[in-house]
Amino acid sequence: MPAPADLGIDVLSVPEGAQVELDLRLEAVLEGVLVTGTARAGLVGECARCLEPLHEDLEVGFQELYVYAEHQTPHDEDDEVSRLEDDLVDLEPQLRDAVVLGLPFQPLCTEDCPGLCPECGARLAEDPEHAHDDPIDPRWAGLVALAQDDPPEK
Repeated sequence: MPAPADLGIDVLSVPEGAQVELDLRLEAVLEGVLVTGTARAGLVGECARCLEPLHEDLEVGFQELYVYAEHQTPHDEDDEVSRLEDDLVDLEPQLRDAVVLGLPFQPLCTEDCPGLCPECGARLAEDPEHAHDDPIDPRWAGLVALAQDDPPEK
């Protein structure tokens, strides 16, 4: 099936319209239909530390009971109970919940990604020896300027 819009989080998601492979098992039970399934999809996003593009595969499982209309109670109206609508099930809410909960909190390109330099934004994985001079305390900046001047001639 094609992926619905906004399936994921800001930094990692399934592109809208990308193929989501579903493997479903539907079982008739007394109260309704029990749907157990697995969804597989390709994810695109960026590393949370260095902002490099990411392409990963995700596989998540889900299970939901869709209740027949005659088995619904007034209590079900207040709760988020999945219902059969004219013998149809809407899998999108369960798919969305399973995918979002299955995503890493902070996706990384590698487990030990060093990220970006906080001063200049250089990618530290490409330049492991990257460094900056120690910042000068603004209270001593005037003395540094004097020390860099040529000594007076006699």
